[in-house]
Order: sequence, then structure tokens, then C-alpha cells
Amino acid sequence: MIHTGLTDTEVIARVLQGEQGLFSLLVERYRNYVFTLVLRFTSNREDAEEIAQDIFVKAYRSLADFRGASKFSTWLYTIVNNTCISHLRKKKIATVSIDGTNTQVQLETKGSGSRANPLEQKSKHLLLNEAIGLLSSDDRQVISLFYKGEQSLEEIGRIMGLEPNTVKVKLHRARTRLKEKMERYFTRELKELQGD
Repeated sequence: MIHTGLTDTEVIARVLQGEQGLFSLLVERYRNYVFTLVLRFTSNREDAEEIAQDIFVKAYRSLADFRGASKFSTWLYTIVNNTCISHLRKKKIATVSIDGTNTQVQLETKGSGSRANPLEQKSKHLLLNEAIGLLSSDDRQVISLFYKGEQSLEEIGRIMGLEPNTVKVKLHRARTRLKEKMERYFTRELKELQGD
């Protein structure tokens, strides 16, 4: 029997009342969302599939903790974020990365990435990942939620337990510190990529 008309909250309530099979509806609804987010963190399809499965297992086990104060997707994103950070730490990869293209425009001179070939963009992305690895975990998280998770300031606030205005300030400061790290540690590489 298909229950496609149920809201996420209704599905969760029924799963918690013993209809565990309905959890597959949430998996169907959010499979692509989770996979896309994880893939941005790992850039490896095989790892992303494995991590995505792990995320749904964790979500199922923690379903009773979902209070409905935020959207299910926001709550699920917290699990995605924490699981990906854990995975990256285990693999000893620098840390959370964000989509290089949008951020590059803000972090570097205007238009610096617009004519770049894919190889240059990949190099910039790797440099950005390394720079993010030098940030505090708070800065990494707010940048990751905003750029990778495409969460609003309100949603980030709920995830981090902060007011949206506080998130806005934290995001601004994190961007500034990221720019400083890029300029301090990767000046030569950036100049090479920009053809200076």
C-alpha cells in the first residue's frame, strides 16, 4: 500500500508507532538530496553511496529525537554534516569543502574563475579545501552549511543553536578568515592559477 500523500511528520509519527516499513518513504524522498550533499563532501561516488546509507541508518535510529521544530530536511542535514565530517576525519582528509565556483568569486578577484578551464577550477577547489582545513570547526561548519548544504541563515541557526543574526555575523567572519588563510598560505598557488 502506497502512502505518498503523507507529510514527513505524519510518516515519522507512524514509523515511531510501529510502521517501520514507512521509513522507506523518507529514504525515497531524500535519497537524492542526501547523496548530492555527501558527494560534495567526498567527491567519490562509491564513498558517497556508502556514507548516504550510513546516514539513513543513523536517521532511522535517531528518529525519536526529531521534534519537528525544524523541517525534516534540516534535521537530516545535521546528520549528513556530522557523518561527513566524521568520515573525513577518519580518512585524514583536510576537512569539509565547499563548492569552489561560487566562493572563488567572493574570495578572489572578481571574475577570476569565470574563464578558468576545468583543471584550473579543480586546482582552486583543492586549494580552497586545504584553506578550509585550517579553519576552526565552528568556521568550517557555518561555511559548509551555507555553501554545501545550501541552508538558510534560519536553518543554520536551528542546526547550530544560534539566532539567524548571529549566524550572519559568524558566516561573515568565517569568510574573512578563509580569505586570510588563502592569502597567507596559498599566495603563490593563487597567482599561478590566475596567470599573474
